[in-house]
This record gives sequence, C-alpha cells and structure tokens, in this order.
Amino acid sequence: MLSERSKVKHHLQELEAHLKSENPLLVEAIKGFRQLDKVGHRLGLLRPEQSYAAQIPWWPLISVLGTYSAGKSTFINTYIDYALQDTGNQAGDDKFTVISYSSNSESRTLPGVALNADPRFPFYHMAEELDAVSAESMDAYLQLKTCPSDKLRGYIFIDSPGFDDTEREAAAQITDHIIGLSDLVLLFFDVRHPSTEAMSNALDDLFVMPVSRKDADKFVYILNQTDTLAPEGDVEEIVAGWQKALSQQGLAAEQFLTIYDQQVAVPIDDHERREQLETQRQQGLNNITQRIQQVHTDRIYRVLGNLEQMTRHIEQQTIPRLRQLVRDWERGVLWRDVMVLGVMTAGLFAMAVVGGAFKAKEQYAPWLQFIIEKLQTDIWYPISAGGVLFVVLFLLHQAMRALSLRAVMRSIDNDTDIDDKAVLKQALIKNTRFLRSIFRPDVVGWGRSTRRRLHAILEKADQAIQKLNDQYTRPSGQVES
Repeated sequence: MLSERSKVKHHLQELEAHLKSENPLLVEAIKGFRQLDKVGHRLGLLRPEQSYAAQIPWWPLISVLGTYSAGKSTFINTYIDYALQDTGNQAGDDKFTVISYSSNSESRTLPGVALNADPRFPFYHMAEELDAVSAESMDAYLQLKTCPSDKLRGYIFIDSPGFDDTEREAAAQITDHIIGLSDLVLLFFDVRHPSTEAMSNALDDLFVMPVSRKDADKFVYILNQTDTLAPEGDVEEIVAGWQKALSQQGLAAEQFLTIYDQQVAVPIDDHERREQLETQRQQGLNNITQRIQQVHTDRIYRVLGNLEQMTRHIEQQTIPRLRQLVRDWERGVLWRDVMVLGVMTAGLFAMAVVGGAFKAKEQYAPWLQFIIEKLQTDIWYPISAGGVLFVVLFLLHQAMRALSLRAVMRSIDNDTDIDDKAVLKQALIKNTRFLRSIFRPDVVGWGRSTRRRLHAILEKADQAIQKLNDQYTRPSGQVES
C-alpha cells in the first residue's frame, strides 16, 4: 500500500498532468508548491506526508451560504439544471454538501470521509481539526454529492445548511474554512423576514464576516424570493433597508442582488410590477452567472496568491515567531539548569562544611571516611565518580529541556494571537529534539539557502501573475504583433 506521503505525491502528479492541458500557469504554481514543501519539511513546519499544495482546492470553488429556507438549494438545482438538492419543506440536509461533477448518469451521496481522504477537495485531513472541537465524526457535518450536470464541469459547489442550524462550534469552523478557500461566496437571505430584528441577526451571523477580510470582493449578497412580497409589500423599500444595513456594516451595496425562482414564483397580477421584478431578477441572475464564469480566472489568481501568501508568511511571520519560541525555550532551559546546579552546589558546600567540622574534631563521618579511603586506594574511583556525576547532570539537563518545552507549549495554547498553533508546535519539537544545542544561532533549517529558495518562489509566482495579467491588460499600451 502507498504511504500518505506517496499518495499526496501521486495526486499532485495527476493534478499537474491535468493542468498541463488546462493552464500552464497553474503547473508553475504546482512547481512552486513543491519547492515550498521542501522548505516546510526542512523547517519542521510540515510532516513528511503533508504538502502545502494539499491545503488549497485546485478546482474553482463556489460556496452558497445563508439562512434557513433562503432558497440556496433551489438556486443550485436551477443553475445546474438538475434536481440534486432537496428543497422547500422536503429539505432535510443538515450537513455541508460538496457538489462535484461525475460522468456517471446517476447522482451519488458519499460520506464526509470521502472528502477527508482526497487532497483534491477543500476538506483534506480536516477530521483532525474537527475532532478537537466536536465529539461527532466528520460524517455528521459533511457529505459529497456527485452529479452529471455539465454546468458542474470544472467547478466545486458547496451548499450549506441554514445558519440557524449551524450554531455548533465545528460547523462554525467549517464555515470559516469554506469562506477562506472559496473563489466566490453567494450569501442568501430570505426577503420574507424583513424585520429589523431579522436583519440584525442575519448581519451578525453572515454579512459582518467579510468586513475585515482582504477578499471581501468575492462576496455576493442575494435577497431571494422577492416575488412573495409583490402583491402586498414594497420590495424597493425592503431592498433599500438592506442596502442601508449593509452600508452601515461597511459592505458595498452594489454587491446586493434580488432574485426569485420562476418555477415556484407567486402569481403576480400587476403586469407592471411583474415586469419590474422580472427585470431585477434577470439582472441579478446575469450578474451571478458572470461571477461564476469569472471564477476560473479568479481561481488562478487565488492559487498563485496563496502560494505568495504562504511563502511570505513563513519568512515574515512564522520564522520570527518560531525564533522567539525557541529563544524562550532556551532561556527556560538555562535558568532551570542554573537552579539545578545551584541546588547541587549548595549541597556540596554543605557536605564540605560538615566534613570540615568532623575534621576539626579529628574524626570523619562514615560516608566521608569511605570517600577518603576510596580516593587513597582506588585510582579509578574519581573517574567513575565523575562519570556518574556527568550522567546525573545530563539526565537532569534533559529533564529541564522537557519542562521548558512543556512551558512554551502551554504559552502557545494560551496565546489567542497565534492561528497556526499546531504548525509552530511541530516545528518547535524539531528545534528542541534530543542533543539539539541550546546555543544554536538560529532555528533548524533556516539560513541563506532557505531564504534564497523562498525568494525564488516569490519571483516565479510574480512572473506567473504578470503573464496572467498580460492576457487582460497592457499597461504600456503596446499590442503584440
């Protein structure tokens, strides 16, 4: 059987073979990730079976999030032209559903473990993270559905359960994970709940999330089922209220769309109102379709951007923080060693004082008499006694190293500013392993060659982004002949 490291390597080779025919720039990205993996393994930031390339989805990822009964599943079914997701009163999925294309004529539903074991999907090895916050298995939160719709070719969709049902910590962690990896996030809200309280709750749960994000432009806000208010409600007023609420949260109102599903729409007798709503609906759907089609390009920028971000993060954040942690460990070992030596020195001094007192009385304690006789009659005794002392000191030093490491590990757990705690712990263990000197000038694996390799990765990524830019823009105004 293949090892985990061999499996990841095999998947990357398959992915590279696929991308050669799709986009050569992504092949360059894979090469960059391979170089970054070498740095990560050398520094102890990655386990042997891990890869940075497995931490991101390589296929365009579109997530559909929102409140309960907001029409998320209905929208997906309509867009892919396939009755895949249960909708309306029949909706029973309380899991995040990853939807992927399959050439099989029938749809299949697979458990969450199918996602955990496949690096092509955005939940590779996430079971370990979920185990830390939930007693339930990954299958309780995730499932994979395959579908033969051609609209899914080259995409991965994620349909979320209603946010009203996702108050569990594990579900919140999955949501944050999904948002971070998505190329496009469609946020749905039900127009049938226009109250101030409903708006406030939805903004707290959904719309406030992108404010502090650097990738806020990938969020599209959708007010769904506007047809239900046509006979008796003022849709424009409700939309204006939502736009104002969004603006107060610092969110761009132009990202706000209104749609409804024609197949289940409420009959609208007012011809003028019906045409107005239909125009708004069509404009909203056209906007969504354009954003979905643009995802392929966004995906390339996202992958190259992730490569740059991971590379810069190692040099600018991980290494300085790891260096500080190693220094904290070294200082902890030193002062603990000093304490031990101090105690031993005090003990020897006390022994000398006691021995001097006995000598003054021209008599020795039995234990001191034994030592004196050994020193006078056995030439090897000092050597063997020194050897025993060395072993004792060495074992005590190793114990102090372990105690200091445990203290630094606790400080990592208690530091709320550290996001990659597991990575830092992993690297710290490598820097504090057996016989590693506490006077080493820098962290293990870091030096000029490693820094040059990181800079080479950044340079290659920048060149790939410039090549991608050349497909859409010419800042010089020159046209290729």
